[in-house]
Amino acid sequence: MNKFVLLLLLPALAFSQNAFKMNKPAAQAAGTIELNINKNINGTLLLPETDAPIPLVILFTGSGPNDRNGNSMMTRNDSHKQLAVALDSAGIATYRFDKRTFTMLKEQRMKDDVMFDDFVIDAKAIVAHFSQDRRFSSIYLAGHSQGSLVALLALDENVDGFISIAGAADEIDSIVIQQIAAQAPGLDKEATKVFKQMRAQDSLVTKVNPFLVSIVGPEIQPFMESWMVYNPKELIKDVKIPVLILNGTRDRQVGTDQAEKLHAALPTSKLVIIEGMDHLFKKVGTDDIEAAKSYTNPNFPLHPELVTSIIAFVKQ
Repeated sequence: MNKFVLLLLLPALAFSQNAFKMNKPAAQAAGTIELNINKNINGTLLLPETDAPIPLVILFTGSGPNDRNGNSMMTRNDSHKQLAVALDSAGIATYRFDKRTFTMLKEQRMKDDVMFDDFVIDAKAIVAHFSQDRRFSSIYLAGHSQGSLVALLALDENVDGFISIAGAADEIDSIVIQQIAAQAPGLDKEATKVFKQMRAQDSLVTKVNPFLVSIVGPEIQPFMESWMVYNPKELIKDVKIPVLILNGTRDRQVGTDQAEKLHAALPTSKLVIIEGMDHLFKKVGTDDIEAAKSYTNPNFPLHPELVTSIIAFVKQ
């Protein structure tokens, strides 16, 4: 079952409470600025050397306590760091940051009451911080997986474009059930029953299959319920700014059908399905065992079509 659990979109509270001390910020290098917006938002601004205003892309990671580079406590893939470096080479600034759950865990101040909307609060604080910064000609929000919905909810008049990478169109309970059905047929029926009970009652569902506890156990349910209230394909219908929707054919967590549903909900968006790209933006082959290594090997290259698509969209 280890492989099954790893591939799921685990909620942000489903991780070990073992914490470690906060490392000191790295020394600033040319074009790299360590920027902490508040106690929950610690990040890195990568700024190309130029005197003219340039576009800024704010990167939002997926589910789990991820750091600014796209890594979790158990994985290291450097997907967001690689993307930031690639955009920097094209003259596009980026801001990437540790999710508040990652920061709280490192600082040993983890709480059990973190909700999905806390991520949206952080996203809006970041947009507000950069909205008056004259170094930037425009602001784009690029959300990956769970971060796609976070970014979508943070859109306001200060944002010029939205990029969804492996973002879901359906509600999260539907997504989780689909994943379980694909990886552990039969267990999805039990998950469906728990989610239906969660939607129908105010109290916690205490009777949960042991294999589902890390996904939808009583401790996780408040967070999941705060996430389940949002329907991305309905929310995106009201977006008026340019939208780019990206998904890879080798993504085993969020299928291309989700990208197609988002595009159908907003036909003015640009849809790009990238052949051979996995959930972590990496170009992988058809060997599943080799492809799985992209989760723990940061040397896997980004899929070049992802980079060119984002650059073209931001510079349009």
